[in-house]
Amino acid sequence: MIKSTLENDVKFLDQQYRTGNALISDAAFDQLERNLLRTHPDCNYFINSRKFRLPSLKKKNYKKFLDSLLKNTRLCIEPKIDGCAIAIQYKNGEFNKAITHTGRVVTSKIRKIQNIPSNIPIKRIFQVRGELYRPNVAATISQRSSSKYIKDLNANFKDLSFCCFQILNGRLNQYETLNYLKKCGFITPHSYFTNFTSQVESYRQSWLEGKIFSNYPTDGIVIKINSRKLQLIREKSHFEYRDWQYAIKI
Repeated sequence: MIKSTLENDVKFLDQQYRTGNALISDAAFDQLERNLLRTHPDCNYFINSRKFRLPSLKKKNYKKFLDSLLKNTRLCIEPKIDGCAIAIQYKNGEFNKAITHTGRVVTSKIRKIQNIPSNIPIKRIFQVRGELYRPNVAATISQRSSSKYIKDLNANFKDLSFCCFQILNGRLNQYETLNYLKKCGFITPHSYFTNFTSQVESYRQSWLEGKIFSNYPTDGIVIKINSRKLQLIREKSHFEYRDWQYAIKI
């Protein structure tokens, strides 16, 4: 496979960062990496490299983020499940690789999670993101259990589960993404949709009161722009608010 100029640039910048010689900011690098994932999702950098990372959700100034949205922007409200972020890649319909948010390969561990499909009806490269968590426990316990399972070769929590909520190399909006993931056999989060940013605070209050998402170990909620077109516009933007999803914590 011929490497693109962007792939070479991302690989070089990543290597410099890991040798203590960061040449650009983390935000700028994440933007380049997202651009590469969007344009060349099946390039060697993502398929073979152990360096792929999942950017963390922004958590500050969510009200300014909401103020920056166009009127009647459709939003998706999802639980912020507390566990370990995991990306899974399928190749020719087969479970191929799994990594953590830092790029650590954990394929053998994630294969053992019972509610993750080993085969899907898609023959192209298919990359998803979700959260490995422990149901029916407090958020802090879920996070510790998931982390221990990933890091400790001898750890074995049979009740760990995987909730899938994003197609990393997809073109569908968030509503369509969740439905498509269900058809592929993934468990997806219960979600709400609204065209009114003023309702976000009501959802946050409902979460705090245990009226929604109480069946997940959560430490907040996540707001996402539903439109994939608007998501991509944000990702390519050079303005302050490039992100299309925000976490709201206590």
